[in-house]
This record gives sequence, structure tokens and C-alpha cells, in this order.
Amino acid sequence: MPEAAYRDIRKLHLFEAMAEEHFATLMRGAFVQNFPPQVELITEGDASDFLHVVLSGSVDLFATWHDRETSMATVRPVSTFILAATIRDAPYLMSARTLEKSRIALIPSETVRAIFDIDGGFARAMVAELAQAYRSVIRAQKDLKLRTSTERLANYLLRAQEHADQGPEFDLDLEKRRLASVLGMTPEHLSRSFRGLQSHGVVAQGNRIRIDDRAKLERYARSTPLIDDPST
Repeated sequence: MPEAAYRDIRKLHLFEAMAEEHFATLMRGAFVQNFPPQVELITEGDASDFLHVVLSGSVDLFATWHDRETSMATVRPVSTFILAATIRDAPYLMSARTLEKSRIALIPSETVRAIFDIDGGFARAMVAELAQAYRSVIRAQKDLKLRTSTERLANYLLRAQEHADQGPEFDLDLEKRRLASVLGMTPEHLSRSFRGLQSHGVVAQGNRIRIDDRAKLERYARSTPLIDDPST
């Protein structure tokens, strides 16, 4: 385990409260690997042998059913996936693949579970992490079930603009086919939703977005922290 990766992992909320000797034990069996784009890291249904930590690059979490596929989330540095399968010793419910060249740390799941049993700080951080993940799922379900597709897109664009912090113009961090999947619609429906937002101050040219009237878009989107604020 390179020293830089060791420090990055230690800073994560999940690991920062655990005893140093337990963290050293956790890292003893861990290793770091570089992956090119579009490499499948885990497959849904397989045993959860490792807890993965994204150190650089980005990872797409996705699921399939028969001939259908949907993107569930994008994981960016520095963060873990998929924690629940690791701690339950259960099969992965999602697959994961790199979106770009990525550096991933792999920590044996068996060791994670062993340290969970003996380190109170780590156990409490694990519960907090899983609770936050559960609340994220609830917010996503509310977004999907209570809003129209155009309302979902409007709120996504408002969050994306805040994250980009680049004024009225910014680039989407997802290509539009993946964005449609994340928002629970087809690419064709996404195009119609973008057209529907033109009257609310949104101009889309490829992946470049301009929000001419944010206040008008906010009135249409009717954002609420109980759906849109990840810290709630």
C-alpha cells in the first residue's frame, strides 16, 4: 500500500476514528491497482470479497435485468463502494466499472468484518455511513416517485450548477445517455425534458448547459432539502 494511498484512506470518515493498530491490520492485506476505462470491477450477484476505495478517476455503479441496464450512481474520489455487501457478507446488488483511468484500493472484506467486531470507533462510523447511504436511497426514491421527469432534470441541473460553481454556464459531468439512466428515463425522454425547460431559462448545447434565469428555474423545480440536500 503506497504511503499516499494509506493517508487518503485514513482521512475518510469511515476510518478516521478507528484505532491505529486496527487500521494497520486493515491495510496489511489491502492493495492498490490501476484500471483503464470501461473495466468491470465487480459483478452483481458475485461474492463481496473486497471493499473498494476510489482514490482517483471515477466508477459507474450499474444494474442489469434481462436486456436492460441502468446507472445507479457515480463514485468519485475519495470514497468507498459497496459497503453494505461487505459488512453483511452478501452478494453485490450492483456491478461497477471504471469510467476513466482509475486507481482503486481493495481491502479484504473478511478483515473489514473482523475489525468491525473489535473496534467501536470503526463500528460507529460504519453505522453512520450505512445510515447516510440509506437516506440517500430514500431521497432518490422520493425524487423518482414524486416528481415528473422534467422536474427531476430541473433539480439535477440546479445541483450540478452549484457543484460546478462556474456561473450560469457549466458542463454536465455525465454524458447524456448516462444522465437519462440516472434520472430514470430514456434518452429520448431526456431530450424532451430539456426542451421543456427552455421556457424556464435552460439552454443546452451538447453537454454545455446555460441557465439564463436561475430564479425562474428554481420556482419551477421547487427544490426541498428533504430530497435535494445530501447533508439532511
